[in-house]
Amino acid sequence: MEDASRALGFSRAKGYELIRRGRFPCRVLRIGRSSRVVTASLLRVLESGQPEYNDAST
Repeated sequence: MEDASRALGFSRAKGYELIRRGRFPCRVLRIGRSSRVVTASLLRVLESGQPEYNDAST
C-alpha cells in the first residue's frame, strides 16, 4: 500500500486516509488489519491516469 501511494504521488498518510474513505483510485484488499493494493489494478491506473474505483482522482 505504501509503495502504491508513493507511485501515485500520495504520502503514506494520505493513502491510508483515501482507503478509509473508500476513495483510493485502485482496488484495495483488506486482509485482517492490513491493506493490499492489487498490482494489476495499480498498473492500469498508472497507464491510463484514470481511477478504477469510486470518484477518486489521481
